Amino acid sequence: MESITIKVDKGLAQKMEMAMKPDYSTKTEFIREAIRDKLEDLEKKRLIEHFKNYFGKAKVKVSDERLREIREQVGREYAKKFGIDLD
Repeated sequence: MESITIKVDKGLAQKMEMAMKPDYSTKTEFIREAIRDKLEDLEKKRLIEHFKNYFGKAKVKVSDERLREIREQVGREYAKKFGIDLD
């Protein structure tokens, strides 16, 4: 394990002490958890930005009318499957 030394101002250290009391027995535990959480958040943000590049990138444009026709066709197929007569 690698050692890292940090300095924080007194106000931040006091806030940390108050926040960690019920769940963490040491500052080291608290800081490790905070670093893990931050790294996870950064990874989530990176992935969201990556996937935003693909939003709306359908290969084929489908009109609203065609989508309605497809929904109607699928609905009729399900109705037939369950023995419901729509006509």
